[in-house]
Amino acid sequence: MKKLTFIILCLEGAILSFNVAAAAALIPSVAIDFGVSEFAAGRIVWLYMIPYGIAALFYGPLVRSFDAKKIELICLLSFSAANLLAAFSKNISMLFAARFLMGVFGASVIPLALILIAQSQGSEKRGRTIGIFFASTFIASLLGLFLSGILHWRLIFLLPAISGLMLLPLIHFYLPHFAPENKKFSINYIEPFKNKVILHMFTYIFIISLLYHGLQQWLSVYFSTQYSLGQFAISMLITLTSLSGVFGEAIGGLLSDKIGRIKTVNLGIILMIISVLFLILKLPVFILGLIMIVWGLGWTFNHAGISTMLTDLPKKFLHEAASLNSSVRFVSGGIGVAASGLIMQKSFISGFTIFGICLLGLLVFNKRLILERY
Repeated sequence: MKKLTFIILCLEGAILSFNVAAAAALIPSVAIDFGVSEFAAGRIVWLYMIPYGIAALFYGPLVRSFDAKKIELICLLSFSAANLLAAFSKNISMLFAARFLMGVFGASVIPLALILIAQSQGSEKRGRTIGIFFASTFIASLLGLFLSGILHWRLIFLLPAISGLMLLPLIHFYLPHFAPENKKFSINYIEPFKNKVILHMFTYIFIISLLYHGLQQWLSVYFSTQYSLGQFAISMLITLTSLSGVFGEAIGGLLSDKIGRIKTVNLGIILMIISVLFLILKLPVFILGLIMIVWGLGWTFNHAGISTMLTDLPKKFLHEAASLNSSVRFVSGGIGVAASGLIMQKSFISGFTIFGICLLGLLVFNKRLILERY
């Protein structure tokens, strides 16, 4: 892969990720502006994630049949327009619609990146390349979270809209055309799931994503209601998860190449369990920062390890696997956010306890889910 092509992919990933994490941190501010409850405003999270996950199923097969450059131009233009709609929303329903559209068109970036990395990099270097790519998305997410603490929430949607429009000429002139493998568009997700390794791997991805997002996306409400923190403090705490994630993706990618995919995945989930344990104890505010750092490292170690494992799959499954990775993560994450909201409304401690036990169970039983190939 040419360096400029990889840079463009990283820039796309950064624009996509700028307000993904920030949206959760902005829930209290959005609720105040539109005069709704925080749990009602929290729909801006899963109304993005579930459409994203469903739309992602189409982009891997589309890249096989159509020029990826044209797909990216259309999707980035549409994604930027959806962000503009969000920035100038007059009511909460308009914001919900904008988030839905952002999910549909933003889902194209990650499958394309994974496909191109798998096709252009040897297995001994894929972890490093994937780590750098996802590190760029976490840097953007970090910036978005930081700015969400000092800028009006509407600007957090306006900035990626402008950035996306500015990136369009660079894609048009410098992103190479990608010759499709097949002229006829087709989708076949039945065949990959006949493979026991793939079925078990995506079962694991579904569970870990549901648990992570089910907890992560309600942290801002937890800090607001349980610690009475303001928007700046909330954004800075969640920013720490992205800050550690920048290093976690890069280090996790290197560890995947050096010590192996499985050990990296397990190390990540152990760190996540430790973080949840400390959240249950409801420690003083100054300890929360350290907990958020460990939580971010745990998630990104796990994410980098699993993502690298996906690029090791046989080529005939690559396009579907790349789409399924985004789809399963976001659909399960959206379900996790919606379901956990019902639990968190009653008791955050009960919610954290349930999620911690589930993470521990996943660690104990993950040998049955992801070790067949390794």
